[in-house]
Amino acid sequence: MNSLSSGRVADTLQRLFQEAEQADRALMAQFDGAEQNEQILADAIAEHLAGEQRDVRAFYRGYADNFLNVAPEYGRFLYQCVRARGAKRIVEFGTSMGVSTIFLAAALRDMGGGLVIGTELEPGKAERARANLDAAGLADLVEIRVGDARETLGGLDGDVDLVLLDGAFSFYLPVLKLLEPRLKSGTPVLAENAFDLDNPYLDYVRDPANGYLSQPIPISPGRGNEFSVFVR
Repeated sequence: MNSLSSGRVADTLQRLFQEAEQADRALMAQFDGAEQNEQILADAIAEHLAGEQRDVRAFYRGYADNFLNVAPEYGRFLYQCVRARGAKRIVEFGTSMGVSTIFLAAALRDMGGGLVIGTELEPGKAERARANLDAAGLADLVEIRVGDARETLGGLDGDVDLVLLDGAFSFYLPVLKLLEPRLKSGTPVLAENAFDLDNPYLDYVRDPANGYLSQPIPISPGRGNEFSVFVR
């Protein structure tokens, strides 16, 4: 069974990608141009990180109407990873409008069920994500925790079968370390926007001493996609 091909999931994703293209067109044009020049891209990322570190809530409030979503091909890859892993419990850092969440939850539905624990800093985005998940018929498979993920994921119990990091860049490493006690050997950890520019997250997952096997993957070039597996 593959619910990405037809029905409510496919229809909702098609609508959301159209809405995202309109909402993020101007923003994406800035980064698309930067991809042609590594220094421009480095400067843009440094500016983004500085904004996060000053006041992450205020910074992301400025992106409240932007989707900042995964590309369709990366969404399909997420779906494949969930199916290949046979995941039942997934943590997603950075739910936004719920595009990636739909891919994750659709894979769970197609395998008989499970739970995506999503996190979102911006309450308005969480509300829209819930509506989109409801439209796709997947709301019962997702719990969205609103607030700082370093707080909302604290005390998480039970094993985690797959992790997606797609939120504030500077939080990737602390969120991963928070989840590490819940990871089993073989758990995939996927990170979007993990740019290879003095990135402590990449330094950590690429050091075998920390228990990961990690490498960049050429899906959605320019997005800084890193694929890691917990092998401790």
